Amino acid sequence: MVMNGQQKKNVHDGHRERLRRRFLDHGLAPFADHEVLELLLFYIIERRDTNPIAHRLIEQFGTLEAVLAAAPEQLAKVEGIGKQSALFLNLVGQTGRRCRLAALDREPVILCSAEAAGAYLLERFAGERLEVAYQLCLDAKGKVLDCRRLTEGDASSAELPIRRVVEFALRYNASAVILAHNHPSGLAVPSREDVLATTQIESALRAIGVVLADHIIVADGDFVSMAQNGTLRHRAGW
Repeated sequence: MVMNGQQKKNVHDGHRERLRRRFLDHGLAPFADHEVLELLLFYIIERRDTNPIAHRLIEQFGTLEAVLAAAPEQLAKVEGIGKQSALFLNLVGQTGRRCRLAALDREPVILCSAEAAGAYLLERFAGERLEVAYQLCLDAKGKVLDCRRLTEGDASSAELPIRRVVEFALRYNASAVILAHNHPSGLAVPSREDVLATTQIESALRAIGVVLADHIIVADGDFVSMAQNGTLRHRAGW
């Protein structure tokens, strides 16, 4: 039997209502990744079955997290996803990331190893498409006093401003500083320019009695510590 337009509409409306009710009763815990996307797409795609679109998104990107971290232009290439839907999904992802970072900032954090510093910083770079740089100011016990987004650039460069690094260190009376930046389209390996900039900043901080404890390079969910690989003179105990 071939369903007419009204019958299809009723089927979709009934399915949507059941999915909404399931969410209201149980939250997202029992939902598969594609079902979460299907539910989200209800609110931006009104008159179409969003189930096959949700499946295509998972097939393309692999996981719900990867879908919500994808750039709008990447999402828009998936059949059934227009510009508005792509923007909506990216907005949801960035909103969730902003909330996670806000929660991190509210909790006291002690960083006593390169592994701890790298793990803490990975969340800052999740979903970043530009090259960005962060500065952590630490007290003598390794407590994070401030985490500051220093710069952002194109996909291949974000210069580290020595003067701003020194100013932030003085403002928070830091005993040590950790720098971090990402390579959005490369490997987590320090470039020649990274090494030169790190050496210059290390010297500038040493002049005011502050240790550059580490410079973390992040790429594709991985990181490299320039303290561990021997680039830095001081390793602040790790």
